[in-house]
Amino acid sequence: MRIITLMTALAAPLVLAACGPSDDAADMSETPMDDEQMAMDGTDMPMMGDRLTDGGAMKSASAEGTVTAIDPEAGTITIDHGPVPAIEWPAMTMAFEADQQIRDDVKVGDEVSFEFRTGEAGSVVTSIVKK
Repeated sequence: MRIITLMTALAAPLVLAACGPSDDAADMSETPMDDEQMAMDGTDMPMMGDRLTDGGAMKSASAEGTVTAIDPEAGTITIDHGPVPAIEWPAMTMAFEADQQIRDDVKVGDEVSFEFRTGEAGSVVTSIVKK
């Protein structure tokens, strides 16, 4: 998933440059904005979500699932987990970063309850308990 994100981030400026300026962009550059147009009234802009309100901070949540893989080299544990309503995630299987002690506490096939933090930098298991 990181490769797709990186490729998208690298390709987006090229696509935008190829499109060239629109007539609307030319019109906007000729019309200065007044203070009222530039003021932000504290409402979120579309597509910005929580980044405006919490600066992209990590969010904590908990879930239940089954350990499907443990990768000591990558420092990850993959869990097939149910929905996480607190952060509006559907059920999915994903890899979480996890320190060695957490990885050592479980094995593939274990049903677990776990707590984690997630944000722009990724998701990290902070505690895990076998069911």
